[in-house]
Amino acid sequence: MPRYEVAEDLSEKIRDLSRARQSLIEEIEAMMFYDERSDATKDSDLKHVMEHNRDDEKEHAVLLLEWLRRHDPALDKELKETLFSKKEIKELGD
Repeated sequence: MPRYEVAEDLSEKIRDLSRARQSLIEEIEAMMFYDERSDATKDSDLKHVMEHNRDDEKEHAVLLLEWLRRHDPALDKELKETLFSKKEIKELGD
């Protein structure tokens, strides 16, 4: 995982948040890879496998997001205000 500060200078909390955030990035990247591969293949069995794998990555991403929500109060606040809102996207945020 990329480091911008010396790990020894960071608290365990920040190191764990960084681990979870980097893992979330990697899960989202995996979803993108599987989407592209399933879209590109002509083999229906391979397409099925790729789509299945992609959907597993979505579960992993959501679990990480939930962990982050529970450990980052500002993220928790933003998610509660935005997710599942009935507002238009342009009405959300600052």
